[in-house]
Amino acid sequence: MKISSSSLFIVALPILNVAGLSIDPKPSCTRREALISWVAGAASGVCMSQLPAYAEGSFDVNDYLRSGMVSQPMGVSGQAGKSRPETGIVLRDGSEVSRDSRSGNVLAEIILKGKDDSRIAVLASYQSPWPLATGTVYDVECRDPNTGDAAFLSVSGNTKGKDLAELSNSFFVDSLFAITGRFSFYGQPTDIKVKKSTIVNEKYRTLDVTFSTLSQSTQSEIPRRARVVATIPEGTNRAVMLVASASANRWKKGSEKDIESVIESFRATPAPKTSMKVRGKERRS
Repeated sequence: MKISSSSLFIVALPILNVAGLSIDPKPSCTRREALISWVAGAASGVCMSQLPAYAEGSFDVNDYLRSGMVSQPMGVSGQAGKSRPETGIVLRDGSEVSRDSRSGNVLAEIILKGKDDSRIAVLASYQSPWPLATGTVYDVECRDPNTGDAAFLSVSGNTKGKDLAELSNSFFVDSLFAITGRFSFYGQPTDIKVKKSTIVNEKYRTLDVTFSTLSQSTQSEIPRRARVVATIPEGTNRAVMLVASASANRWKKGSEKDIESVIESFRATPAPKTSMKVRGKERRS
């Protein structure tokens, strides 16, 4: 069975000093260009240079970690019978996930539940040294096909009015390591431990996590590390999370620096309101 590739629309997301930048699009501006300007402007208001580098997270089998696919003997494609991981991501209808190949900036417009059960469009962005992963098992994810280092977006369940500081570590762990979660493609991870949790500027929270996943090829457990950063966009009751991970061995050999940079670049803010309807995009299966 052939896995269809997600269509990509590569957009340049310049790194600008945007103090005082207007978000009003010019008459000739497209919505995408306006969103790019909005993200750049929002990013200037939040300083995350002090984000600590913590989080161990892993994925799964070595082959799967490297290629996003698995080799035989799991049926024709190696993924037969496997359910698509649930990340909680719902893309806005009419939008596409994009990554600027020069700067590495990734942009996705997603939809979250509002506090009044309305739908709120949110712009989520981060900078990745790895290309966008394509295929039906991915929502918004970048990964190195050779090493398995990766970063993906995920959305939590209802925060029930609690702010980041009030939410327990288990709230995030239960969401990320659920049986249907991204890390559970070949079974739920084990030995999950939150090493550290930190609030940054009252708007972001980071978690340093360690865990192990089962290798399909060797049937042995593979230690991994992940760094998680979460925020609750204004007006919503969901936490948007960016999860970046690498094997424990690669983490020690320098992957932590790349992952720290990815985590520090994360932003998630309400998109500018327009006359366009806020509705979700049908998810490919």
